Amino acid sequence: MSDWTTDAADVIDKAIATARDKTVVPARAASKAIVFGLLAVLLVLPAAVLLVVALFRGLTEIYQGEVWASWLTIGGIFVLLGTFLWVKRNA
Repeated sequence: MSDWTTDAADVIDKAIATARDKTVVPARAASKAIVFGLLAVLLVLPAAVLLVVALFRGLTEIYQGEVWASWLTIGGIFVLLGTFLWVKRNA
């Protein structure tokens, strides 16, 4: 006959492990996803803005100071990108 104290301790330990697996593990995964998502946004967004600014300044140098041509080129790129994404939204 087994000792009832070790059986009771095993049941309690198993119940606590089950509760932890159903609460702490999903919460940890969700918080990790939120932190990494915010980190990615905080790194990608400024990099994209700096890239557009650098592209604009480079185009202004290529067009020899004609700013209107840089605006037209960048605007055309964004219009084409937006049109592509608009077409792909339901696909």
